[in-house]
Amino acid sequence: MPLTGVKVLDLTRVLSGPFCTVLLGDMGADVIKVEAPGGDTIRGQGAAQDGLSLYFAQFNRNKRSIVLDLRSEEGKDALARLVARADVLVENFRPGVLDRMGFDDVRLRTLRPSLVVCSINGFGSTGPYRDRPAFDFIAQALSGFMSVNGRTEDPPLRSGLPISDLVAGLYAALSVTAAVLHARNTGQGQRTEVSLTNGMVSLLAYIATTYFATGAAPARSGNDHPIAAPYGLFPTRDGQIALAPADNLFFGRLVDALGLPDLKDDPLYADNVARVANRARINAIVGGRLAAHPTAYWVEVLNKAGVPCGPVHGVAEALSDPQIMAQEMVLSLAREGRDPLRMLGFPMKFSETPCRVRRLPPELGEHTADILGEVGL
Repeated sequence: MPLTGVKVLDLTRVLSGPFCTVLLGDMGADVIKVEAPGGDTIRGQGAAQDGLSLYFAQFNRNKRSIVLDLRSEEGKDALARLVARADVLVENFRPGVLDRMGFDDVRLRTLRPSLVVCSINGFGSTGPYRDRPAFDFIAQALSGFMSVNGRTEDPPLRSGLPISDLVAGLYAALSVTAAVLHARNTGQGQRTEVSLTNGMVSLLAYIATTYFATGAAPARSGNDHPIAAPYGLFPTRDGQIALAPADNLFFGRLVDALGLPDLKDDPLYADNVARVANRARINAIVGGRLAAHPTAYWVEVLNKAGVPCGPVHGVAEALSDPQIMAQEMVLSLAREGRDPLRMLGFPMKFSETPCRVRRLPPELGEHTADILGEVGL
């Protein structure tokens, strides 16, 4: 596996940090989850199966669990010994907390000069907001993301998923793998930092570029695209279909498939600028044709014509879709004496070193004795 041989100390809890470290574990790293005596708080959150939180399980497979009281000298001594043998330490405390525990950068470098330290926080370790508490909802709000999400007539809207936590976890895993490569090549460790808010700002994409160019950000547009039309959700005879003909090529394919080829030569719809200006008109024309047949009919016809489109799935439909199943994005893990454990699969597909579940989510402190034994305790 790509990260076999890399040892990771995971001092994180809840979501952003555990998402980072489960990605590293899925790619083969030996992840040691360091938990307080009460355990990670999400062990008690969300739906459970046989007493196991599936929320915890999804983000903590491929890890070993050790319980350490890092407020005690014994716990700190054990952590120091683990650091001396580790390649990576990941933490998501507020800035300065790890320093106050006695593990500032100087000590960490002394214990392990090649150590990669990854810090995940709300706002970054510098600036006026560094000490503020932060959760996903706050990062979504402050980053500008919510201001452009939702419909024009509605107030700002958050994502239905904890997107800032997940984005921060992705960036953290990416930065760790890059820093580990640097350490392997040079012997030099370093600190890498990711914040929830910076991650969200980085995703503003053409929203930010429009602002830089014009001084104004696009207004909320719901499922419409601010710079492309027709684009969004359209009613069919029995539901809705998502359409994304993003340029003239795909627009031409769409109107041909709908039996409206003359629209390609109409100056009102000559390009995206014209189509956006006449969005209501073109949406009504396209919507009128789509309403004549069921969603499944149009999905078949339009995909055959090369038009990006798809049904609007609920979660149950998505997780049973034949494409999702073919990609093994739903796993069923056998557990002795218990019902199989279902969880999401691996979005990263390696041809030679595929991800796999080597360890089921650990019980609290399940590996404490083994891990302490590895460092002579």
